[in-house]
Amino acid sequence: MASLLGTSSSAAAAILASTPLSSRSWQSQGRKFYGGIRVPVKKGRSQFHVAISNVATEINPAQEQGQKLAEESQRPVYPFAAIVGQDEMKLCLLLNVIDPKIGGVMIMGDRGTGKSTTVRSLVDLLPEIKVISGDPFNSDPDDQEVMSAEVRDKLRSGQQLPISRTKINMVDLPLGATEDRVCGTIDIEKALTEGVKAFEPGLLAKANRGILYVDEVNLLDDHLVDVLLDSAASGWNTVEREGISISHPARFILIGSGNPEEGELRPQLLDRFGMHAQVGTVRDAELRVKIVEERARFDKNPKEFRESYKAEQEKLQNQIDSARNALSAVTIDHDLRVKISKVCAELNVDGLRGDIVTNRAARALAALKGRDKVTPEDIATVIPNCLRHRLRKDPLESIDSGVLVVEKFYEVFA
Repeated sequence: MASLLGTSSSAAAAILASTPLSSRSWQSQGRKFYGGIRVPVKKGRSQFHVAISNVATEINPAQEQGQKLAEESQRPVYPFAAIVGQDEMKLCLLLNVIDPKIGGVMIMGDRGTGKSTTVRSLVDLLPEIKVISGDPFNSDPDDQEVMSAEVRDKLRSGQQLPISRTKINMVDLPLGATEDRVCGTIDIEKALTEGVKAFEPGLLAKANRGILYVDEVNLLDDHLVDVLLDSAASGWNTVEREGISISHPARFILIGSGNPEEGELRPQLLDRFGMHAQVGTVRDAELRVKIVEERARFDKNPKEFRESYKAEQEKLQNQIDSARNALSAVTIDHDLRVKISKVCAELNVDGLRGDIVTNRAARALAALKGRDKVTPEDIATVIPNCLRHRLRKDPLESIDSGVLVVEKFYEVFA
């Protein structure tokens, strides 16, 4: 198949319409391609063929300029570098940006402590990634594990699909979202008017290779919790609607925030978060005054405030990029791995996620500090955040679970 680059939209549609979507001989004839995924309806026994539209689109300079203007017109975000205090929360977020396989962050703490502000300020620091242009699932052109089935089929057939670079998505999951909005739904109107079943991707599709943020996650409906559990476990979202089954990649960094006074999380969901950060109200009067003054400056002139932190933001971005590039070269001694597992075993941590996440987080921290080898200090820094939410709750225990993890760490590593 010849390259689709540089063709007009009508020509691209014609080429796509003539391309077989499976090993069967059925072809789409004389139909336009619309946004989302199209599944033609045939009489008799159904044989569905899935197609992703707008994959072969060329982004011209005018579009890029329009995207840049749209970004500049968006509501200004508080700079990450300007956040005072809350070092534990900021470190957990940075480590997950460096290594998304850590598995996300649960941020629990008092109201008004900057949880949501900090998470949303992370947008500016997110690195750019390569994607297939026009693909609704942000497919990675170099990794089939996070590539939609349609894109894989097109690449196997020899088609040259356009590649572009974009910022990692951050998707907000509202508490009142429906399951159809989260997972995706069938466009019944197109089914009735055009004779096709059009699948509209949901928030999980948009969050693939990005960040899914749930504010007040402990108030999330149980059925949505189940959806997140399934997607977080498998990295794929499967939608069963109106006699059609669609699966697409849904690998995302899950970030949740909440106030423990409003309710506890289900243990199954809590265990899915790689790290757990606790935030509290700042007690130092001088520090509180500084926070208030900085916020007043931002509210008065957001653009000028962001400009004053531009150098620090760029420095942090470069540090993250260097850490991501160096992560694969960071090593951790076998002896340290054994001690990590011994801490987990003696704390009766269920499963092996605690061991895996602690190893990953320690390597990410070493990369962030510019080293190629993990030290016990790196492990001491991250292990409370990796294990405290995995310990079994004892209603008679008055000691904070993070303190128990630290005590066991020094007992084993001494």
